[in-house]
Amino acid sequence: MTEPAQRGSRDTGNLGRTTIADGVVAKIAYLTARDVPGVHALGSGFSRSVGELRRRVPGGGTASTQGVKVEVGERQAAVDLDVIVEYGEIIPDVGKSIREDVIAAIERMTGLEVVEVNIAVSDVQLPEEEEAERVR
Repeated sequence: MTEPAQRGSRDTGNLGRTTIADGVVAKIAYLTARDVPGVHALGSGFSRSVGELRRRVPGGGTASTQGVKVEVGERQAAVDLDVIVEYGEIIPDVGKSIREDVIAAIERMTGLEVVEVNIAVSDVQLPEEEEAERVR
């Protein structure tokens, strides 16, 4: 008599394929980068304004990936980030932290190899600008 197959004992790696949409990788990059200390926001002032308008319009969507552009292949991904850094932070150190965290998150969650993370610092958030934003 044959014994019943154990769950997980069969190699199922060749029985189909998994694809990951660009938007998934962009969300991972966005959520990871925005949580890095020293990052004020992602996206230029214009793209942030457009994103805010989209959130206010019914059906405009809630998830944002402003300031993030990705290219995803079958096994690799490349990421471009537009970042606003808080005043007083050491920009190269913030960039290094962003790069390390984004690469680790994408590779861990997707299995894709991240071949590059390009970071463009488009602005520095001054303390008085932050106070003005809170008043609005």
